[in-house]
Amino acid sequence: MNHAVISTIEGPIAWVKLNRPERLNAMNRQLVDGLSEALAAAEADEGVRAIILHGEGRAFCSGDDLKDLDAQTASEAETQDWVEAIQAVTLQIMQSRKIVIAAVHGWCVGGALEWVINCDFRLFAEKTRWFFPEVTYGLFVTGGVTALLTKQVGPQVTKELLILGERHDAQKALEVGIAWKIVADDGLLDEARQLALTIATRPSAAVADVKRAINDGFHSSLEDAMAQETAATVRGFLSPEAQAKAKEF
Repeated sequence: MNHAVISTIEGPIAWVKLNRPERLNAMNRQLVDGLSEALAAAEADEGVRAIILHGEGRAFCSGDDLKDLDAQTASEAETQDWVEAIQAVTLQIMQSRKIVIAAVHGWCVGGALEWVINCDFRLFAEKTRWFFPEVTYGLFVTGGVTALLTKQVGPQVTKELLILGERHDAQKALEVGIAWKIVADDGLLDEARQLALTIATRPSAAVADVKRAINDGFHSSLEDAMAQETAATVRGFLSPEAQAKAKEF
């Protein structure tokens, strides 16, 4: 049984917790595979409307567990498989029809920070610290952030964050748009819960369509975006749930 990630269901919410606190929830294969399994299970559960991703202990996630990664013994095929497993989680988050909320505290580093950027809403606790160490180590980022960050914060800030790799606080995350909101450390999970419950009151199909159109819009042309909008709007107009809410309004 995989204990590196623990998933529980609370009404319309799937709580997905990174659970290697003795290693600050650092990413090893067990954690990456466990997260992928938890996200797949939440996606398949029709009752789940939002997923809250958070970490046990003193950190959200301290990035790759360098203790478990040894370039001296890993083959090219094994390394390729490892990176593709990390990238697969990005696709699960961004292509999910559920809203994924990141509740971030403590350290949030590297690949885990990239997963956070993939999430739909990012709540940062006041004492959160974060940075991208990869380029400093001669490595490279994942999670599509070279495209996502460039369009969110601009090429100059993206180069600052990725190339310089400096450590930042929660306020910096808010200023550059990585954090959606800063909350008190002891109120982080309650704030995430309330956000998830609010999302759960919205029509599920409309929420999923908006998420997909916005995420795809990062890379699509105007024509592609409008085609997706048209299809989604037609589905909305034909939805009895949407019609009932519009009449109520």
